[in-house]
Amino acid sequence: MTQSATGTPTERTVRRRKAEEAEAGRTRLTVTLLVLTALLMVSAMAGLAIGSVRVPPGQVWGIVTHALGADWQEPDWSGARETIVVDVRAPRVLLGAVTGAGLAVIGTALQALVRNPLAEPYLLGVSSGASLGAVSVIVFGVTLFGPVSLSVTAFVGALGALLLVYATARTGGRITSSRLVLSGVAIAAVLTAVLDLLLLTTDRGNEARAVLAWTLGGLGGVNWGTLWLPSAALLLGVGILMAQARNLNLLLAGEEAAATMGLDVARFRAQLFVLLSLVTGVLVAAAGPIGFVGLMMPHIVRLFVGGDHRRVLPTAALGGAVFLIWADIAARTIAAPMEIPVGVLTALCGGPFFLWLMRRDARRGTDRGVA
Repeated sequence: MTQSATGTPTERTVRRRKAEEAEAGRTRLTVTLLVLTALLMVSAMAGLAIGSVRVPPGQVWGIVTHALGADWQEPDWSGARETIVVDVRAPRVLLGAVTGAGLAVIGTALQALVRNPLAEPYLLGVSSGASLGAVSVIVFGVTLFGPVSLSVTAFVGALGALLLVYATARTGGRITSSRLVLSGVAIAAVLTAVLDLLLLTTDRGNEARAVLAWTLGGLGGVNWGTLWLPSAALLLGVGILMAQARNLNLLLAGEEAAATMGLDVARFRAQLFVLLSLVTGVLVAAAGPIGFVGLMMPHIVRLFVGGDHRRVLPTAALGGAVFLIWADIAARTIAAPMEIPVGVLTALCGGPFFLWLMRRDARRGTDRGVA
């Protein structure tokens, strides 16, 4: 009777091992989140201190606390330095954190939705669609939606590009990794060509040059008044994705298995496509198309916390924020006083990573499809 209630010795051993593994996983997740949070704080402080005008970390801390209303020390900095830290660098650092976190969680969700380890907004043409929508507003002067016109049209472009890539890659009721990536690259090339044509034919020369620089991705030009929209989009996206983490886990087992567990796969995928396009459109409108963050971060954090999306999503968000802040620091210091577009640096990091992933999957013989 006791044995039937508690199980055989083998079953008890298996349960104990599973409990130990679960506890170890929770400990690893806690440590990883704490380390990444500390790194994020250090990175933000570095982003405020490093630039063409170096500000000592002690002064940075004093300026930030002074701006927050906590005067714990006598100001020993100039007004110019306070302006640089509070009005120039702080919005830029926050936009970098928001954009990096957003792109990382979008890439994580896309890889689960299409069951493709190479999926991310830049490679699938989503960023190109958002860029075309945003540039159309600038070139044609569309103001139908007021101050959020740029974000609205970027969202429409992102959603249209994602649906087009998905429809193009789906043949015979199946999607393979190679077709998905090739479709994304092809459609991104077409959208980029249309975007370039718009810029060449517009008579707004100054705006065309500014937009051309923006299409390479960058965090400059942001201010406190424009930060609220990407921040709200990030909170919305992360909140919904965390609530749907279990369903994302189900998709990794395949559509049939997910449907058996009660998930309406077609409806779920359509809803998340809209959500991811919305967040991508807002982020691209704010920072331009920045590639490969959504490709690298999910794979890197899975090495530390496993594949459960309840762990991967928050970890990838923190990792993406840290990565993009440092990428922006490098972009404005490597060739100072000239600033390199941050999208160029992320591509230099992500390109080799993408090739490594392709070679790894080729060695494993994985060309997995989605029904």
